[in-house]
Amino acid sequence: MSVNKLSIATEGTGNEELDKAIEIAGYAYDPKQDIFYSTMNPWQRNIGYCRLYDEAAAPLGMIIDCEPIHFKYHEKEWMIGFWKGQYDLVTGAEIGVYTRAVDRNIHGFFNGAYYDCVSDIDRLNMSYTLKKNGNTLFTRTGEHWWLTGFKLGEFSEPSELTMEITITLQTVMMRNAFVTGLWDAGYPLDGFRTNGATVSFTFSSPHTTPPATRTPATDRILQRKNQLLCEKYQAITGSSTNIQDKVKAIEELAPEMYDKLIRTGKSKQSYEKFSSWFTEGIKK
Repeated sequence: MSVNKLSIATEGTGNEELDKAIEIAGYAYDPKQDIFYSTMNPWQRNIGYCRLYDEAAAPLGMIIDCEPIHFKYHEKEWMIGFWKGQYDLVTGAEIGVYTRAVDRNIHGFFNGAYYDCVSDIDRLNMSYTLKKNGNTLFTRTGEHWWLTGFKLGEFSEPSELTMEITITLQTVMMRNAFVTGLWDAGYPLDGFRTNGATVSFTFSSPHTTPPATRTPATDRILQRKNQLLCEKYQAITGSSTNIQDKVKAIEELAPEMYDKLIRTGKSKQSYEKFSSWFTEGIKK
């Protein structure tokens, strides 16, 4: 662990109860950028990914753009996914790296591919800068399987956000396979840049099919709720200059909002709702 990461983990939010809850939820706090981010080995790493999680996002209050890129390399079927948008009380973004595990028809409710999170040997060097209307919100970089960042109390429409992404694949051959995946998803040839095994591009509007649960009507209703939530957060914490004072103000004046702080990003609820079905289906 680097010195920088050690200092982040040590400082935390200044609220022992919240720090512990955030750690259990799989996140940590970066005081320099005032963001929450996923740790290397959270409980989410044991869950994996399938399309149903994206379908569940909007009903659970998360209005986010999804961009899954599929490709084959070394006899594995890979999926590198990008997400950005409003996760209830936070604006955030993610890059996740997965390999296909099984195809399942589970309880007649889901029929498709289920992916495992990659092991340490397949982690990739990745970075991105999340911008809102051209202004930088934060930057994330590192060798990871799930590179995330979440800005508390920031309200955004997904269309306002862009991710300037750079990914270094394992080899030039893997880079070519990933570039083919971008091309198949609808990215034009001039939409990305390569340098050795590294690919750089901007994720602004999804090229792939959005979840069926994302409709103009539901987006409008849920985003209004999210906006009011963020406005309430800003009103309560407006005079606070650090996360410690903000957390204290929320705990005292809006305890129901305090509960949301420990569900930063994609909540455990969205995974737990379906994980038992997947586990049972995979064993069959």
